[in-house]
Amino acid sequence: MARRDAPRHWGKSTVETACPLDCPDSCSLSVEVEEGRIVSIDASPRNPTTGAFICAKVRGFADRVYGTERLQYPIARKGPKGRGAFERVSWDEAIEQIAGRIEATRAKWGGEAILPLSYGGSNGFVSQDTADAELFGGLGASRMARTVCAAATGAAYEGLYGRMPGVAYADYVHAKLIVIWGANPMASGSHLVPFVKEAQRRGATLVVLDPRRTGLARTADLHLPLRPGSDVAVALSLIRFLFDTARADTAFLAEHATGVERLRDRARPWTFERAAEVSGLPPSALAQFADLYASASPALIRCGWGLERNRNGGSAVMAVLALPAVAGKFGVRGGGFTMSNSAAWGITKRWLQTPEPATRVINMNRVGRALTELTDPPIDVLFVYNHNPLVTLPDQNRVLRGLAREDLFTVVFDQVMTDTARFADLVLPSTTFLETYDIARGYGAYSLQLVKPVIEAVGESRPNVEVFAALGARLGIEAAAAYECEAEALLRVASALPPDAGAALLADAVPVPPSGPAPVQFVDVFPLTPDHRIHLWPEGLVSEPGAEPYGWQPDPATDQHPLCLISPASEKTVNSTLGELRVQPASLYMHRDDAAARGIEDGDTVRVFNALGEVHCLVTLGEAIAPGTVSLPKGLWTRSTGNERVTTALVPDTLTDFGAGACFNDARVEVRRIVTADLEQQRVSVWVN
Repeated sequence: MARRDAPRHWGKSTVETACPLDCPDSCSLSVEVEEGRIVSIDASPRNPTTGAFICAKVRGFADRVYGTERLQYPIARKGPKGRGAFERVSWDEAIEQIAGRIEATRAKWGGEAILPLSYGGSNGFVSQDTADAELFGGLGASRMARTVCAAATGAAYEGLYGRMPGVAYADYVHAKLIVIWGANPMASGSHLVPFVKEAQRRGATLVVLDPRRTGLARTADLHLPLRPGSDVAVALSLIRFLFDTARADTAFLAEHATGVERLRDRARPWTFERAAEVSGLPPSALAQFADLYASASPALIRCGWGLERNRNGGSAVMAVLALPAVAGKFGVRGGGFTMSNSAAWGITKRWLQTPEPATRVINMNRVGRALTELTDPPIDVLFVYNHNPLVTLPDQNRVLRGLAREDLFTVVFDQVMTDTARFADLVLPSTTFLETYDIARGYGAYSLQLVKPVIEAVGESRPNVEVFAALGARLGIEAAAAYECEAEALLRVASALPPDAGAALLADAVPVPPSGPAPVQFVDVFPLTPDHRIHLWPEGLVSEPGAEPYGWQPDPATDQHPLCLISPASEKTVNSTLGELRVQPASLYMHRDDAAARGIEDGDTVRVFNALGEVHCLVTLGEAIAPGTVSLPKGLWTRSTGNERVTTALVPDTLTDFGAGACFNDARVEVRRIVTADLEQQRVSVWVN
């Protein structure tokens, strides 16, 4: 297997690189290295949006690089699945074992019995969808629909605007009204926060819509703690208000939009009073919000991903993104919206040679069903990389049953020993972004940067492209084998980027998107739909049966399970990445009134449960969450709870109305105090047994 020449920074040096982790910002980094080891990680001014600081997660990333759970060589299962017993093998043995099983599986079942399971929000263009895509495409494997995140938002955004670039962070200071809807920049995308605060200092009004009183919500002029799943009702009530009070920009709509009357008809039933019943907000607060939005210019909405995580997710995002069109908020600096800016670069995967095979598609949110129910053919080989499905995918207990199948051959290719890796037949050690080349793209900040290795690969860890190329060579998949090393992959990807971007990256410069670093919507950029108009009633979207744009399905709460469980991003992990570094037990956050009604006190150990499963954890009480809603952090590992189950054990594998996304916030639960044992005793018992 060809290997790149690893960097040799002996003595003391500072290396410039970039962060590809799943965060909107894509920070530039300055890494201090001494005698070949990382000493510190800090911000670099190469990306001016993120140059002042970096988050604590990345600042402490060396704890993962050198941690006790870092994988340093291939290991093979020894004993029953899930026990975590492994023995060391060589890379040659591992490649041969994987290739041999794939050959046997294809001979018996065909390529569709192979399932590559990856998400890769924390991977750039080199480390995912290069040699791996060529390999699995050439094998005729089942295809994975990566819908666990951004599926509903992506469908809505594509349908209305064709992913038109949004407002840059730097232009938030020009806004007179900023609406943060379904986002918490203090936990993810933290470089937006200084611009929001500067806008507030200049007199801007801040409105935050979130069931929790987040850091920004505490400083907001208006915080609306709406019930999860009710965002579409709130947004439609504002649209109705705009039309009924002649505050809609009918001239703009006539010139730039289609589907106006269908949207107006769908909004007509949503009075403030009806939206209040659904959302739990006072009608007066909705009226105040509507008047603020109608009156302010420039007015700006930061639409996050929190509002997509339920049965109404696609319609909710459609309604929120329709607001600036109906209100005529475009055409001025600091006006319009920000969703995802990843499409601003015009990048397509032109470097791939193998056409996507016409094989079956498996929705990522139903992997548990795929592993336990598919028979024609069954999933016989599971290759997990850039992902930790046991703790991140819905219906954790079903996923667990699938991974525990003794007849399933599972490969996990990761940086550390994840919960999923405990159930693998082979575990392969992967490099981190500090040991490899990649190309990172921001989706909040306008950023496209070269990721460069700052240290030699730890142990025997290897980059993704090298391992998939080696498998391609062994299995006769020439398009995969052609990626002999990272440098080859980097050149292939860079040469297939838009010319200015690729040339800048290879010259170690920072490219500028075609729209410029801070485009004004409907001045510098326009909808990327075929007719360059806003499609307020988008057609042809992937939808669940019976779903229509701007539809509303009622809350799935029952008398037995009345509480809404949400799992927001935290300051400690990036999805589940870095979850191994959490040292404190997980704690459910609960409103004091909900706790009092159940005889629960602060610090108790509780059982959070529904028909799918249960989680045992501590509880913290407060008033920074809407009554009827409870919260456990996203990205927990099983060690963080008393019974080795996390939030996803309570999440149904139902799908969003559009985009077939995950419904994490449709978990409805009950909470009861555990009076027979404390959390530490439970955890020890589970681990021992």
